[in-house]
Amino acid sequence: MIRDKMAKFAKKNVYSLLKPILFLFQAEKAHYFTVNSLKLALKFPFVHAILKNRKAKQKAPIEVQGIQFPNALGLAAGFDKNAEYFTQMAALGFGYVEVGTVTPLAQDGNPKPRLFRLPKDRALINRMGFNNKGVDYMVHNLEKFRKNHPDTDLIIGGNIGKNKVTPNDKAVDDYRICFDKLYHLVDYFVVNVSSPNTPNLRELQDKDSLKTIFSALYAIRESKKSEGLKHIPVWLKIAPDLATEALDSIIDLAKEIGLEGIIATNTTISRDHLKSANEEVEAAGAGGLSGAPVKDLADDALEYLSTRLQNELVLVGVGGICSVEDGLDKIKKGATLIQVYSGMIYGGPGLIYRLICALKNI
Repeated sequence: MIRDKMAKFAKKNVYSLLKPILFLFQAEKAHYFTVNSLKLALKFPFVHAILKNRKAKQKAPIEVQGIQFPNALGLAAGFDKNAEYFTQMAALGFGYVEVGTVTPLAQDGNPKPRLFRLPKDRALINRMGFNNKGVDYMVHNLEKFRKNHPDTDLIIGGNIGKNKVTPNDKAVDDYRICFDKLYHLVDYFVVNVSSPNTPNLRELQDKDSLKTIFSALYAIRESKKSEGLKHIPVWLKIAPDLATEALDSIIDLAKEIGLEGIIATNTTISRDHLKSANEEVEAAGAGGLSGAPVKDLADDALEYLSTRLQNELVLVGVGGICSVEDGLDKIKKGATLIQVYSGMIYGGPGLIYRLICALKNI
């Protein structure tokens, strides 16, 4: 009885009380404060018990490409860049967590401040620049987790990218390195060529560049399978700003090389139709815009891909999910799985709970 009352209070009140305080801090500092606080809170048995009990009620298994997901809601890449907090995020109820984007070598990313809130729009602007501690650090964290939790049902995706200093004509080597080192540790891969915060990265979304990258990764996968390792799906994450012709090119490529999945979409460089004052938007500066304003762009891309591909591959809907209705829209438009990030910053853990409950009833 007491535990149920505490769970009810936590679900309805705690984040709504904390959010105004958290929003007083610079966004990146608030991010690390929040995840570290959750990490600490889970050391208390009653908190762990509450979340474990709630998570058990949120089981809504779905099989995708041979992977048994506990539910269809995932945490999008960018939140846990180094595979340091994925177990804490899973405790909130996520069926899967996508770690990264990771690069072969550690890099600091762009100068701070580089993450900004637009509260009137329920949006974020980030120009993080693939800041991460490098693939070897991620390998260490994931190996430790796999060793200590051999029977886990948590699905982990590996989102891989290239270092800023690597020229585009050598980018395939960076993707190859990350893929090879993480192959035995993740359940699926995502090739990220769509972040707007690494110079010229989006140029790799052209058909020839993608074909070079995926052909190299497929070759490594075949060698891994010959060594007795299982088949790991490889998906592509695209930008919401692609013209129809560019989407058609990706669709042609998907059919040509047997692309297994597309994540639609990353952040947008557009600043159209924002409610925030121009001065506030300009002060934030360059970077990718996420949250509610990207929903229509992401939905349009998702629906177009779904219509053209007719279930030929997996589509993951992400971008602008700030409510249950937003999440269900992604499913209606063709997504098999969905992901959130910015919506959780504004809606808190309660949004996760409500989304999973809604997904159970589909």
